[in-house]
Amino acid sequence: MADLHSKVALVTGAGKGTGRAVAQALAGRGAALALNDISPVNLDATVETIARAGGRVKACVADIARKMPVQGLLNEVLDAFGGIDILVNCAEVEPQKTLLEMDEWDFLRTLDVNLNGAFLLTQSLGRIMKDKGGGTIIHFGARPKGLEKRGAYFASKAALQALVQSAQVEFAPFGVRVLLVDSVQACLEACDP
Repeated sequence: MADLHSKVALVTGAGKGTGRAVAQALAGRGAALALNDISPVNLDATVETIARAGGRVKACVADIARKMPVQGLLNEVLDAFGGIDILVNCAEVEPQKTLLEMDEWDFLRTLDVNLNGAFLLTQSLGRIMKDKGGGTIIHFGARPKGLEKRGAYFASKAALQALVQSAQVEFAPFGVRVLLVDSVQACLEACDP
């Protein structure tokens, strides 16, 4: 895989799980990292691990489900690093409730993070990357597990797939790649220029 020392990557949901694994892998390839999560609790541990290993890293706490925090997040990253070459959106909500048990708040929060957050990041960063002449936007699709108690999650990920397909067509003329992946390995391969 290519060396990413000249690249700046923004990783959302980097406080734990897939986001943390992606952040550590990109740090190992030399990318400068802006790591986002909604809470500093887990994010601080990820940032500390990468910084201790000599990585260039900055913590950015923001809720990606809302437009103003997304704009603030992108401005913070641009101010710190001068650009953004790669977005890896790992932030997601996955309530473990049946559709009969789920309340409206859980359903809407799932759509807000998994779909609206992806839309806001894709739109805002797509504009920046279009003006720059290219970039890579990566979203994580549905993880293969059973359907039970995951209706809101799968609904949001199906809509995300349609959003990514539309963005691929719209952004391609500007040199901006938009991808949907399902594993850390596929994500790392997609980061190669």
